[in-house]
Amino acid sequence: MYPKIPTPKQTFEFFLVCVRLSNVLQPINVVRLDERTNQIYVLAGEGTEILIYPNGKVRFL
Repeated sequence: MYPKIPTPKQTFEFFLVCVRLSNVLQPINVVRLDERTNQIYVLAGEGTEILIYPNGKVRFL
């Protein structure tokens, strides 16, 4: 079985999130694609959690 890959919208939003985080000098500690939900999870800095849904919506937790 092949691993899932991010959607084009997710990929674009992930890029924008990484640029924004680097602009404020926040390290990106963890990036994970949840294969059950196909959501990208990002852990940055001291506890900034971000979810990127398959439709490209970004949610800060």
